[in-house]
Amino acid sequence: MLNVTGHPVVEARGVTVAIGGRPVLRGNDLTVREGEFVALLGANGSGKSTLVRALTGLRPLTQGSVHLFGVALADFRDRARIGFVPQRASAAGGVPASVREVVASGRLSRRGLLRLPGRADRRAIDEALAVVGLTDRAGDGISTLSGGQQQRALIARALAGEPDLLFLDEPTAGVDLPNQRALAGSLEVLSERGATVVLVAHELGPMARLVDRAVVMRDGRIEYDGPPISEDAVHGHHHPSPARHDHVPHVGSPFDSLEGGR
Repeated sequence: MLNVTGHPVVEARGVTVAIGGRPVLRGNDLTVREGEFVALLGANGSGKSTLVRALTGLRPLTQGSVHLFGVALADFRDRARIGFVPQRASAAGGVPASVREVVASGRLSRRGLLRLPGRADRRAIDEALAVVGLTDRAGDGISTLSGGQQQRALIARALAGEPDLLFLDEPTAGVDLPNQRALAGSLEVLSERGATVVLVAHELGPMARLVDRAVVMRDGRIEYDGPPISEDAVHGHHHPSPARHDHVPHVGSPFDSLEGGR
């Protein structure tokens, strides 16, 4: 269950971003507390992926501030505490590797490049593979997996680093329904363990039941921040209420390794 009194792990104030001189984000405030499962929603081009990149340091701010775990983003060094699953990335990357090797690369933020994997590393890798349901494919080449299975491998790679805060940028985009359900099952396990998750999505699908709180963006601004709402409201068929940043969350159900922004 969500602890509504959890400490803030993300605090964004007045976040504004311009790309090529054009404003993309305009004065956004957002707080995410430990243990929350937050869905960041909106139509394509609404600014939700840009906001995540701003929160993780992948996109510089024009104005405003971001604190992670109480530390200003510019001063934040504990990169292993952050996990990031990029949007529509291939896990194969053109390099022959097994599923286990791809997942194991997520431990680099914890152990560094020069130290050999130890017992804790192997345990974390095994557990990450189990969470996403790929234990039986660990020895297979990553390129032999379907797109949805590769996305699950990317989630396992992030989980192997044992992050306290996990960002996922549209992990179900282009993924078939069975793999969407498998992804939802993986994230449900994390949520039950108390992980803090920020999920960027155009549509939630099987993820909807996991969401504690919805944040809806439109035209570079947070328009709604509160309990989960209908897909119609997200996509503008019914306008949600204005954003509320002093809400009580609904009680329900590593930058080194971050991929480049899109």
